[in-house]
Amino acid sequence: MPIISISLNENIIQELDKLQKFLGFSGRSEIVRASVRNLLLEEKRIDELSGVLHSVLLVIHDEKSDQEISEIRHGFDKIINTHIHNKIDKDRCLEIFVLYGDAREIKNITKKFQGNRKMDQVRLVVT
Repeated sequence: MPIISISLNENIIQELDKLQKFLGFSGRSEIVRASVRNLLLEEKRIDELSGVLHSVLLVIHDEKSDQEISEIRHGFDKIINTHIHNKIDKDRCLEIFVLYGDAREIKNITKKFQGNRKMDQVRLVVT
């Protein structure tokens, strides 16, 4: 099996170690492999979406990223039915987008947020 190296900050390593113990993984490599598999499955699920969809997109980000949120949001006004901005702690925000439209556009807005390194979490829920 090929070996790769990754750099993680101390906070992520501490959380990873807690999760590893909680879920019973034998080591960091095992939990990282499981995480990558889950990410690949999620991306496949999103990629296979088609037709007209109702969905909710959740984005958590540092409040300094408000400008990036606004720029992405304005590019997808036609599929955003509702947008809620909520401050969730001292310097982080939660954006909730209720979307309705073609699956391609929903995939595009999701990928725009996922591709932005300033976003902490991006989650698409399709109904």
